[in-house]
Amino acid sequence: MTTTNAPAATDVLVVGSGPTGLALACDLARRGIAVRVVEQRPAPHRESRGKGLQPEAMELLDGLGAGDRIRAVGRTGIVLRKYFDGEHIGDTPSGAGILVGQWQVEEALRERLAELGVRVQHGAALASVDQGASGLRAELSDGTGLHAAYLAGCDGGRSTTRRLLGIPLEGSTAEEEAMVLGDVRAPGLSREFWHQWFTTEGGGILLCPMPGTDSFQLQAAPEKDGEGRTLPPSLESFQRLFDRYARVPGIRLADPTWMSSWRVNSRVAARMRRGRAFLAGDAAHVHPIAGGLGMNTGIQDATALARTLAAALAEPAAAEVLDAYEAERLPAARAVVTDTTRRYERVVQAVRTPGRGTEAGMN
Repeated sequence: MTTTNAPAATDVLVVGSGPTGLALACDLARRGIAVRVVEQRPAPHRESRGKGLQPEAMELLDGLGAGDRIRAVGRTGIVLRKYFDGEHIGDTPSGAGILVGQWQVEEALRERLAELGVRVQHGAALASVDQGASGLRAELSDGTGLHAAYLAGCDGGRSTTRRLLGIPLEGSTAEEEAMVLGDVRAPGLSREFWHQWFTTEGGGILLCPMPGTDSFQLQAAPEKDGEGRTLPPSLESFQRLFDRYARVPGIRLADPTWMSSWRVNSRVAARMRRGRAFLAGDAAHVHPIAGGLGMNTGIQDATALARTLAAALAEPAAAEVLDAYEAERLPAARAVVTDTTRRYERVVQAVRTPGRGTEAGMN
C-alpha cells in the first residue's frame, strides 16, 4: 500500500464512471469546475446493460456535447417483432428513443470528458470518507488521500459511497431472479428486428441487436433445475432457453461477452445528501427495467447535481443551495420507482397475450 503526504485537492470527487458519474463530470468540467473521477473497475467495460435513451436524456446529453457521438452509433426506429408459441404474430414500431449500449454511452461521455481535460482514474475504489466544515477527505483503496469540497457517489446499486455514508436503501427486493441477461452472437438471426418470443406456458426470450456490434442483448426467464431452483446464466442455459421459447432451428448462440441475472428491486435511498456528500443514479434509486428509464433518470440526477454543486461552489455559505438537489430529485426518484413498478406489472400481464411485448411498458 502506498500513501501520499499531501493529499491531492479538487472541487468535486466523483465516485463511479457509469453514465451518471460521467455526465456529472462533463457538466462540472464544462463549467470550469475542477473534478476528479475514480472508478473501481480496472478498465472500461463493453456490456450492453441499459440500452435505451429517451428524448429528454438526449437533450441533456446534447447540452454536454455528447449527443451527436451517441446518435452516430445508436439506432432509432427498431421494430419489435413478436412471436407466440413459435409463430410470428406481428410487428410493433419502437418509441422515440435511441437504442444504444450503455458501454457506448459511457465511451462517448469519456471522450467528451477527455476533451474537457479530465480522464477517469480506473482501479481506484473509495475506502473511506471523513467530512469537515470546509471540505472532506477521501481515501482510496490504494491508500491515496484526496481532499475535495464535495463528493458525488455515482457508484451503482451496490454503492460503496452510500454504505460509507450510512444511508439505507429503502424498499423491497424480490427473493428470486426474474431474468437472465447476456450479450451473445446469434449467426443467422435477422438483425433488423428486436425479437420477442413468448409462449402459452409462460416465460419467454428476447434478442435485441445492439448497434455497432455483431451481438444481441439476450433477456429471458431464468432456467430452473428439477427442484425448482434458478440456474445461473451460462451459454448452455441460454441455448436451451432459446430452443424452448424461440423454436428456431439452426440458430446457435455463441461468444457470450457478458452474462448476468436480474431481480426486481424497488428501492430509494432514505436521503440523497449527507453533508458535503451526495448520491446520484443507481446509488440513490433502483427500480424495474420496464420503460428503459434507468440511464435516463441517472443523467437527470447528474444535471441537477451539477447545478447544485456549481451554485454551492459559488456561494459556499448558502445551506439552502445544497438542499436544492435532494428537494428536486428525491421525489422524482420515488415517482420513477412507483412508475416503473407499474410498467413492469403491465408488461408481465401483457406478454400473455399473442402480439404483445415490451412496448406495454413504454407508456
